[in-house]
Amino acid sequence: MSEVTLTAYNVKTKEKNVPIKDAVITKTSKGAYMAQGNDGKGNKLTTLLGEQKALDAIKAGIAKKGW
Repeated sequence: MSEVTLTAYNVKTKEKNVPIKDAVITKTSKGAYMAQGNDGKGNKLTTLLGEQKALDAIKAGIAKKGW
């Protein structure tokens, strides 16, 4: 199995593929998965995930389950 990484677009600095630190994965009201965290510099990051990637990230220990 390949290593799972969570990345997002940083709106403030306009950088793509910024790794998310201290990620918490939550479910939206419609059933989608969302990862929220920060970039280590104080900027908040949020991205939508597919179910498989979200569950793999929780299983790998790089994100916490928030539901």
